Amino acid sequence: MIRFEQVSVTYEGASTASLQGVDLEIPEGELTLLVGPSGVGKSTLLGAVSGLVPHFTGGTLRGRVTVAGRDTRTHKPRELADVVGTVGQDPLAHFVTNVVEDELAYGMESLGLAPAVMRRRVEETLDLLGLNELRDRPIATLSGGQQQRVAIGSVLTPHPRVLVLDEPTSALDPAAAEEVLAVLQRLVHDLGTTVLMAEHRLERVVQYADRVLLLPSPGAAPVLGTPSDIMAISPVHPPVVSLGRLAGWTPLPLSVRDARRLSTPLRARLSRAGASAPVPEPGPPLSEPARGVVSQGSAPDPAPQTPEGLDFRPAAPQRPSNPAPPAFEATHPAPPALEATLPAPPAFEARGSGGGAPSSGAAPGLLTRLLRRTRPGRTSASPAGPAHVRDLGLRRGPAQILHGIDLTVAPGEIVALMGRNGAGKSTLLATLVGTLAPTTGQVSVGGRTPHRTAPAEMVRRVGLVPQEPRDLLYADTVAAECAAADSDAGAAPGTCRDLVRALLPDVPDAIHPRDLSEGQRLALALALVLTGRPALLLLDEPTRGLDYAAKARLVEILRALAAQGHAIVLATHDVELAAELAHRVVILAGGEIVADGPTAEVVVSSPAYAPQVAKILAPGHWLTVAQVAEALAGTR
Repeated sequence: MIRFEQVSVTYEGASTASLQGVDLEIPEGELTLLVGPSGVGKSTLLGAVSGLVPHFTGGTLRGRVTVAGRDTRTHKPRELADVVGTVGQDPLAHFVTNVVEDELAYGMESLGLAPAVMRRRVEETLDLLGLNELRDRPIATLSGGQQQRVAIGSVLTPHPRVLVLDEPTSALDPAAAEEVLAVLQRLVHDLGTTVLMAEHRLERVVQYADRVLLLPSPGAAPVLGTPSDIMAISPVHPPVVSLGRLAGWTPLPLSVRDARRLSTPLRARLSRAGASAPVPEPGPPLSEPARGVVSQGSAPDPAPQTPEGLDFRPAAPQRPSNPAPPAFEATHPAPPALEATLPAPPAFEARGSGGGAPSSGAAPGLLTRLLRRTRPGRTSASPAGPAHVRDLGLRRGPAQILHGIDLTVAPGEIVALMGRNGAGKSTLLATLVGTLAPTTGQVSVGGRTPHRTAPAEMVRRVGLVPQEPRDLLYADTVAAECAAADSDAGAAPGTCRDLVRALLPDVPDAIHPRDLSEGQRLALALALVLTGRPALLLLDEPTRGLDYAAKARLVEILRALAAQGHAIVLATHDVELAAELAHRVVILAGGEIVADGPTAEVVVSSPAYAPQVAKILAPGHWLTVAQVAEALAGTR
């Protein structure tokens, strides 16, 4: 169905090819999962299938890509629209109309389908994706996850033979993601649709894939194989695979169900050793504020220093413990370039205990030093008192979005807001930053009422990294964005650029932010906000578009900030991130708080929000592979 013949892609001004050496065939009627670290060319490969590369993106495509016999070099995207449906990383860039139902019908109308056919397919898609209640809603009023489902639905209605999906579940809650993946499976199994999908949240999708296509590193030849064979050598892999490597399970499990069947000896080892899962330490209590925290009307103390001996640097890469099976080696021999890149990067799921402090024993790392750095004559941060929300209610027209919200965030505490799409997480963050005024109740951040305080005064008290990072990006280059951030925050020149360099190695100053990947734009937006050193940091879906190594760098920075007394609230559907990082988890449903407590207690008791390790080793309160590894090391 999809054939690559010695394909390489080089963008204008680039010194090296973004994609090269691709020579393979993706069979019809299968779900192929595209995996690899950020920046290896996954989006470029997907664009070559849909015709967006090079017709829309520019650059030079060498070789040949054919889809259902059509050469993408000679067929522009509009000439492939009846064969290929594409959903990119940014759903807002996908929409043409303003209303959900109109968006679902637009593609079919462009292809000239009969009105009766259009009506039937719209109804089918509304039911498949759970969008019926949203059919008349303006797209601009939907949550990010709801917009993602509409974008997927709009390419399903024309019934294309090939679906190309770039991070389709990145903005979805766990239940909504399972619904979308179930729909994709139905299309593959019942209709013979060919699905090519790139996804970083492998814990959600790898068990559904028929094949996995690995791009191990920039310039390395791709490897196509079965999910179990590729996961045995892949530098990016989900927690269930990490646990399987740690325990020495063969074959490696790809799902929680497969892992539970193999986990009895591991649970027995933990039980015999008398090991118990560590409980994450909560943030500083309100009665004992972190150093540098000030009450209303007082001047800030000097910035709190990170305790000596903490090391926030990623651990050295390690080669996977399970080599590729002999049959796989014989069928898909790894070329030298691939062999050199297969050591796994610091796995996100294998770093530290959930919510706990980083391990000690080394000098502070680069990011810690960057976050400490100050402009002469100024404090390095201006930590204020904790955030307080009391009996908060907010209406938008006739809709009650939030109701009766009571929430307190202490200095040094990391709180994860979770809940299904549309539960009110982003709205709650907007009230904390002051862009939305509450209808009832009170919101206080650092002794100020956010919506009544001038933005220039609030910028050092609270900062928001939005779900759409492009909302913060206005300049033409990364260097210009950083210079503006330094000026706005009164920081020393180069402060923002150093943070960008720590988050995004090898990103040039002259590149336009729009040419960055979704994950790279998110990291740039985070650096812009961190330049102001806000006492309260808010992040809306911070891991969208990030691979496991990038998540590890994000965790490193957030832990360093929390250690210095900054309060952090993140709205996320990433249960693995919450398990790794959060002291507390707050679950919203219908605009109300339905659960609020320590991470281990809340997520383990929730089938929807429990991480993979918790599900595999239940009823124990284990959350991460790192906790299990530490316990096993202690029993030796």
